[in-house]
This record gives sequence, C-alpha cells and structure tokens, in this order.
Amino acid sequence: MIVYIAGPLFSEIERTLLEEVNRVCKDLGFDTFLPHRDAGLISKGTDEKIIFKKDKAGIDTCQMIIAILSGNDIDSGTAWELGYAFSKNIKCIGLVTDSRLTTLNPMISQSAKLVHSIKELRMVLKNVHNL
Repeated sequence: MIVYIAGPLFSEIERTLLEEVNRVCKDLGFDTFLPHRDAGLISKGTDEKIIFKKDKAGIDTCQMIIAILSGNDIDSGTAWELGYAFSKNIKCIGLVTDSRLTTLNPMISQSAKLVHSIKELRMVLKNVHNL
C-alpha cells in the first residue's frame, strides 16, 4: 500500500514532522510518497507545473493519505490534497497535534479519520483495514 504524506513543507521543522510520519509508515511496511522528496520543493526558477503533476500523480497512485492538519490554519496545498484524495475514495487520516485547535472546518474534519499524536497514528495504521 502506498501512503501519500501531505502537509506544509516550507520550513525544516515542517519537513521534519513529515519525515517522522514517513518513518512510522516505513516501519509498518508501507511504501510512501513524500512530496518534498519525490516531487521537489518550489524555489526560484522551479517549474511549478512539474511539481503539481508529480504531486497529483502521487495521490492518483496512493491508497491512503495522511495529512498534517496543525497550525494556525490548514495549509492550502494540504487542504487541496486531502479534498482531492477524499473525492477519489482514498483512505484519509488527519494528524492534528496542535492542542490549540479545538475545532476544524467540517470540510476537513469530516474528510478524514483524525488522530492526535504519532503514537495514535501508529495504532491506526496497524489497523488500517478498519478505516
């Protein structure tokens, strides 16, 4: 099973969390698509169409998406990835680790099974067929 790991990736800290989720998935035997590793990062001179096509292809070939849903507001790219995956009937998990978030937009919260820690994510992934 291929897991697409979505989330903001614009800082080293954000990428570190994505990579931690990647390690959990790999430890449990999943293959992963990690956007900054597999499609690249946007920088000056980057052809954004290429990154978009690679990321979209990653979602099109995955069977599950894990979306990082923490921070002051959900990252717009992550929201798009989650919505697109949901529309394709791909299993969706949302990782919400920010204790300041007491509610999420229902378009997000109703699109994914929400977990609140890496430990809980690991437990859900062990029972992925129950999603």
